Amino acid sequence: MIIPIFVPHEGCPNDCAFCNQRTISGKSNAPGICEARNIIEEYLSGGKVAEQIAFFGGSFTGIDVNKQNEYLSIAEEYIKKGFVKSIRLSTRPDYIDRETVERLKSYGVKNIELGAQSMDEEVLLLAKRGHSASDVEKAAEVINESGCVLGLQMMTGLPGDTEEKCMYTARRFKELGAKETRIYPTVVLRGTYLETMLEKGEYVPQTVEEAVSVSAKLYRYFKENNIEILRIGLPDGDDLRKNYIAGAYHPSLGEMVISRDIRNRIEECVKGNNVKILVNPNYLSKFNGNKRCNIEYFSKKGIKITVEKDSAVGDFVIL
Repeated sequence: MIIPIFVPHEGCPNDCAFCNQRTISGKSNAPGICEARNIIEEYLSGGKVAEQIAFFGGSFTGIDVNKQNEYLSIAEEYIKKGFVKSIRLSTRPDYIDRETVERLKSYGVKNIELGAQSMDEEVLLLAKRGHSASDVEKAAEVINESGCVLGLQMMTGLPGDTEEKCMYTARRFKELGAKETRIYPTVVLRGTYLETMLEKGEYVPQTVEEAVSVSAKLYRYFKENNIEILRIGLPDGDDLRKNYIAGAYHPSLGEMVISRDIRNRIEECVKGNNVKILVNPNYLSKFNGNKRCNIEYFSKKGIKITVEKDSAVGDFVIL
């Protein structure tokens, strides 16, 4: 169990073209210190133990240092009591240095995620990120040297982005030593600069199909290189649905990406028109795909798939 504490736009130096953290997190304001404690207590009710307390939604290390330390001190209390193992936080690449990381570690921070979004300079510029790929490289080096676990978050479908640039970003994440990642296909939200670009005809949003296609390739690359994928797509919620305008939003996007990866892997191996596949029951829904889209896909290609459940296989095995 991870206890999430959202600090939307806290410490963020500018609004990126795509960003509306209040909509994404469902929170308008960062919690006060007492509210943060109450959130933790609620999750730990009944004697539960959590893996981590996580500060999400903003640029944590851009918050006033005293407020950072207040948040961290509360989290540290629960680590010392044995109710929580460590702390996770997310921040901007240009808001990390050695002194900051050492301070974070002293409170029990183990995982630091950076909102890199892309390693292509043109994409970063058009997205109004306010930092460069070089900033990501420097921050990654500092985090790796500290012994903390490096997470690098990326987006697909930003202005100026392409599948080739997405795969380049993934390769750079590996080279920079990332152990974790999140893949966020771009969604156009109300109140963002992307909305203005869309209205002016300056931006063509990524479709769900395009996002699934490229994200499945990213998913396979990260899996093959032992980079843990923490999330695919924005978390669903009323605020997101109410403020969605265009782009790659789907409540089951993550499962759709995994299903597409399975389809791609099967297609690479299938020989002949009749195929028998052993599938772990836990993977059956992902194997079939959303509304059995994988089964229908192969059926339209004249390939009959016979599925047999087998708990002994990892995910699936083609016989």
